[in-house]
Amino acid sequence: MRRLAGLLVVPLLLLSTAACGDDKASDSASSENGVPAITAGAKFGEKPTLAKGEGDPPKELKTVVISEGDGAKLKNGDAIQVNYLGQAWDSTKPFDNSFDRKQPFDLTLGAGMVIQGWDKGLVGQKVGSRVQLVIPPDLGYGEAGQDDIKPNATLVFVVDVVKATQVPKSAEGAVVAQDNIDLPKVGTNTDGKAPKVTFPKSDPPKKLVSSYVLESDGDVIKETDSVVVNYEAFLWKGGKKFDSTYDTGKTATFPLAQITVKGLKNGLVGKKVGSRVLLVIPPDQAFGDEAQQTIPAKSTLVWAVDILTKM
Repeated sequence: MRRLAGLLVVPLLLLSTAACGDDKASDSASSENGVPAITAGAKFGEKPTLAKGEGDPPKELKTVVISEGDGAKLKNGDAIQVNYLGQAWDSTKPFDNSFDRKQPFDLTLGAGMVIQGWDKGLVGQKVGSRVQLVIPPDLGYGEAGQDDIKPNATLVFVVDVVKATQVPKSAEGAVVAQDNIDLPKVGTNTDGKAPKVTFPKSDPPKKLVSSYVLESDGDVIKETDSVVVNYEAFLWKGGKKFDSTYDTGKTATFPLAQITVKGLKNGLVGKKVGSRVLLVIPPDQAFGDEAQQTIPAKSTLVWAVDILTKM
């Protein structure tokens, strides 16, 4: 089952595509600790400037702590927020950075949302740290490359670990009655397993439905939030499942401002963190007249979403 992350969220570099940068960096070949030197902006929170790598790059993943924070150590499954700048080993020009966007990047560590070098290199680092990663091709974009990133490129990243949140295994809260016989029913289990979804024989609603299944007392979600979720996603017609985080064992992080499926974003904004929500999304707030992967044109979509935490 192919995940639909690229269809749901406007892609950024580490999700699927690289964004080009205009930044100019020093062409000095200076290096420290076997990694390209930071020639300007060395402090946590500052946009760094990287020198060009010197000699042959390391063959293995290399992680250097530039400055260590005093926060918790990162673990797989944590929802984390970082700022970063990325540059090829043999280049003086960054190919992407979050500092210029003034918007940290959100991800769930170990969930396969980013290149392997990030997932492996950031585990064990402390919140508040600045680290430098040198990532060999097999843990980066490999033989294929990616846009401005050449095939078999060794990548260098400076990463500031801004925040980390432990992700609960399930939504929890008060069970809300599901009285409408014309809507799907969603299970209320809180064991971390996928809730069962059963479908009515009626026609789908014409308007967006966003209803609590389990209502928590967490913070109300705003459009500017990024949320970490587990979900099951179905076609109304036939109740066919087309996507699931439970099947992959990895949560998803949705930066809501970048969500392209209108009904998904609108259905989550205003709901409470920690809750389970049923969303029924009509075609005009989903993919409309265009088919997407296994989703036929003009499909009504059904989502059971656990809003596990927000960043």
